Amino acid sequence: MTVRRSAAALAASAVLCVGVAPAALADTPPPSPSAPPVIPSGLYGKTDPTYDGVWRQSFALLAQDTAGVKPAAQAVDWLVGQQCANGGFASFRADASAACDDKTMYDTNATAAAVQALKALGGKDDAVAKSVAWLKSVQNEDGGWAYVPGTPSDANSTAVVISALAVAGEKPAAITSKAGKSAYDGLLAFQLGCATEPATDRGAFAYQPADGKLVANADATAAAVLAGLGRGAVVVPSGTDTPAAPLTCPAASPADPAAAAQGAAGYLAEALRKDGHLTALTPGADQPTADTGNTADAVIALAAAGHKQAATGAVEWLKTHSAEWSKGSPAALGTLILAAQATGTDPKSFGGTDLVAALNATGPAPQGAATDATPVEEEKDKPSGGQNIWWIIGAGAAAGMGIGILLSGRRKKNQL
Repeated sequence: MTVRRSAAALAASAVLCVGVAPAALADTPPPSPSAPPVIPSGLYGKTDPTYDGVWRQSFALLAQDTAGVKPAAQAVDWLVGQQCANGGFASFRADASAACDDKTMYDTNATAAAVQALKALGGKDDAVAKSVAWLKSVQNEDGGWAYVPGTPSDANSTAVVISALAVAGEKPAAITSKAGKSAYDGLLAFQLGCATEPATDRGAFAYQPADGKLVANADATAAAVLAGLGRGAVVVPSGTDTPAAPLTCPAASPADPAAAAQGAAGYLAEALRKDGHLTALTPGADQPTADTGNTADAVIALAAAGHKQAATGAVEWLKTHSAEWSKGSPAALGTLILAAQATGTDPKSFGGTDLVAALNATGPAPQGAATDATPVEEEKDKPSGGQNIWWIIGAGAAAGMGIGILLSGRRKKNQL
């Protein structure tokens, strides 16, 4: 759940440019990015917030609250000010004083993240209620949600919306579309079942079908574990620990979200067993590389499912391999804090790094904090993980919504 810039770019390009043939872009160089917007004083992070402003702010505030830090009032006000009158959020609005209209590209993921943050902070019940109502209003007929309303459902968006609704006090199983499909009907349709080969992929979730086939996706799977359990990103460490197990086959109850979540957790535990971290094949790479973001998400998911021991190796790996990835990134630092919280690990001593201090230094000083903190060094407008965001937009324009299937864990791998 750490990075949404590339995801939003993909969604935006698919909506705006769907139908553009790959051949038309084959010899076309990436467009030159326009000047980035001015970073608002209340926003955490110094990189271009166009595709992730609300998302990273939400995770920064959520993590601060979890760590016992009272966020700066201007940071909270900035997030609330991003909400449109109908309750939805865009990824980022440079001019929040302008009313949202039919040109506003709403973002279900950003809205869901904001719901979790505002609910945790308290005192924002009206804003939370408006966002919950908006999320319900853009549910697809299959019961799921899309990143951009009006496009096909995907497991990632469906999962993060379900988690937000559950955190807000809703019962996802009772939230149904006009066609009578529940939120869990929409989510479980993406799970790889007992007939899946190889068997090690059973229990995983796909982002969307690829040529009619479900392909295991760690990003979707980690999010689905939390959703199936009716949990959000804040996980209280469990007092007990149970071994993670693969999906029960034949499934006792295919429509049981909790059982589906446990099967998904079993997939993640097995995927982490070899190296202590997840891997992913990024565009242009010949070999899979370490997937830090989804590894952190897997830790949170396994802890939520009661499998703390299965997450231990990954926590230790993150302690020694996440510093560069999370440097200056409020969403990445926030996710690491949540992973530490979920496993009973001290976020102020995480592999020699004080994650809380590092997060605080990316934005306005929290209430009651010292004001002489040294800001974390950041590269302004650096694309996610060094990837060229405009290359992603071009690829999205060429391939449309389905490009997300090719970018396993597309939202979370690299820093903002």
